[in-house]
Amino acid sequence: MTGYARAEGRDGTLAWVWEAKSVNGRGLDLRIRVPTGFDAWDVAARDLAQRSLARGNLQVSLTVTRQSESASVRINKALLEQVLGLCAQYKEQYPEVTSPSWDGLLSLKGVIEAQGDDELEHTPSFEAAMRTSLEQVMEQLAQMRRTEGARIGQVLTGQINQIESLAAHAEGLAALRPEAQKARLQDQLSALLDASPALTEDRLTTEVALLAVKADVREELDRLAAHVAAARDLVNNGGVIGRKLDFLTQEFNREANTLCSKAQDVELTRLGLDLKVVIDQLREQVQNIE
Repeated sequence: MTGYARAEGRDGTLAWVWEAKSVNGRGLDLRIRVPTGFDAWDVAARDLAQRSLARGNLQVSLTVTRQSESASVRINKALLEQVLGLCAQYKEQYPEVTSPSWDGLLSLKGVIEAQGDDELEHTPSFEAAMRTSLEQVMEQLAQMRRTEGARIGQVLTGQINQIESLAAHAEGLAALRPEAQKARLQDQLSALLDASPALTEDRLTTEVALLAVKADVREELDRLAAHVAAARDLVNNGGVIGRKLDFLTQEFNREANTLCSKAQDVELTRLGLDLKVVIDQLREQVQNIE
């Protein structure tokens, strides 16, 4: 199912935005994107997504902005003292070399640091606020998917009802009544006798039995009724039902194909084709649910 969610947060000099987007997918495909230095949140987002969702192509992104204008700086004293010590050492060996200036020393990489950048990312308040934002965005996404799922559920119910109605119509066709089947078998038996008068009684009995089996579609209709009941229960109970319904649509299609192959009249063939159309529509909708 599709969905989009966004959650923002701020702690000290850091502001962030979590975004989550999902589209239809047969399985659960996760793509997590976080800034450099926030790799631990890749694992957290992936874990929460796997516990919240079961199906779909999901993209989760984290954007972090530093409010540098409010940040202070500090001098890395240990590094500065090490540099000064090296300067004094080489000054004794090369007295003609001019001593380094303060602006030159302070421009060295690592001597001046933005105070609090590293520590802030690991403070309890930052961790808690970031986690809350992540949970909010996943809950918003799940809620949007549930809302869409409820709408799709109504469509599925309508399609299942159509399948049930078509199957009931097929069962009530005059061609399926014992009298019609008997008349058709008698005509086919007469045709067999005319084509081959030398057929033995046992052979004729076998041929009649084969014709009767081929013409009987009650087994397929019974299985269709069972599949309809199972599909309706799944939709009514809710939950993670996408894969189960996907399997049922395959079974629906199997019975419809067999029904068409056994059909002995135009009306039953037409109903079988109508069944296949509705079942295909049901299958397409099933791909959109979790």
